[in-house]
Amino acid sequence: MSRALLKFTRVSPTKARLIAREVQGMNAELALASLEFMPNKAARVISKVIASAVANGDFEPEEVVITSCRVDKAASMKRWRPRARGTASRILKPTAHILVEVAKAKEA
Repeated sequence: MSRALLKFTRVSPTKARLIAREVQGMNAELALASLEFMPNKAARVISKVIASAVANGDFEPEEVVITSCRVDKAASMKRWRPRARGTASRILKPTAHILVEVAKAKEA
């Protein structure tokens, strides 16, 4: 089993979890192929983390399965936008930690 962790990436954890649920339990090669055609920013980021997890274990993508793909909330960047009458409103730019674990597939 090998894993890869990407910390403080500028993607919303809520949106990234939708993509993470799609690839969990899939073959890594199939997951990378399907993520390539998804139009989301999170899909590109998660595909790079999957590729890194596969490379960390010296595996080939066709011989491993994604056992866990977890997206956790990280610190939010806080920004301010000027508003009417001299006030300001807060803008929160969320970040996420993405953890991917892959393991050798069982030959059935």
